[in-house]
Amino acid sequence: MESGDNRADVRDFLAARRARLGPAEVGLPAGSRRRVPGLRREEVAVLAGVSTEWYTRLEKGHIAGVSEEVLDAVARALRLGDDERTYLFDLARAARPVRRPRGTRAVAEVPAQVRWLLDAMTMCAALVTDGRWNVLAANALGRALYSPVLESTVARNNVARYHFLDPGAHHFYADWAGAAAIVVALLRAEAGRRPEDRGLRGLVGELSTVSPAFRTRWAAHDVLLHNRGAKTFRHPDAGAVALAYCSMPLDDALTLTTYTAEPGSTAEQQLRFLASWTGTVRPDRPPAESAGSR
Repeated sequence: MESGDNRADVRDFLAARRARLGPAEVGLPAGSRRRVPGLRREEVAVLAGVSTEWYTRLEKGHIAGVSEEVLDAVARALRLGDDERTYLFDLARAARPVRRPRGTRAVAEVPAQVRWLLDAMTMCAALVTDGRWNVLAANALGRALYSPVLESTVARNNVARYHFLDPGAHHFYADWAGAAAIVVALLRAEAGRRPEDRGLRGLVGELSTVSPAFRTRWAAHDVLLHNRGAKTFRHPDAGAVALAYCSMPLDDALTLTTYTAEPGSTAEQQLRFLASWTGTVRPDRPPAESAGSR
């Protein structure tokens, strides 16, 4: 058994990426009728410059010891994006025959300096999460914005659980499907880096068992490493709030995510309302523009 015991992940990822490519996309003739979508294994082998037997063994999950040059060739043959290529290399690294502590990783500690940073951020909502999407710390505005998540008894301070186990998530995220896809893709990348983390595997197993929506997305093997963009929340007090967000790694275990509004926008007024809501004086209602979007 390979060290990381991630052969199933390797197999399913490569098979899924092979299935999404047609011969015409890579300059090959279509040939006779195909029983399954995508390229055949022997076609990927030709494109990567390896034997069919070797690629077949790789797609069965035997990735330990494969050189970076060959992995690069396979990544090019399968037209992998940057995040997908990194994920493939993470799978290979995790499968190396080295001694690793197995078991559930302890919850990461948030350093005092990071908590000071959070408290100093007054006009953006900020959260610190670990690779399993546990919310470990937040500033006052982050706690106000994410109050439906943090108050959910189902989620238990876990964003992934909230997405897939709390029905309220479908209302809280204006684009629930897009947000859910990002959560799963980030979890998939984390699983590629840490196949030995039983806590992560337990979370994935829990969500796969209970949520068909999670199970379908997990099976797609989509991966994401860099997370930034725009997101609209339907907040119970501030209404629909459209914010820009950016996630930045603090270290190997922690990620800082910030939510900010365009200066002078309605969203900035709504953030100011939420900021005042966290203080000692709370306005009777949010700005008029957002009150109608409740």
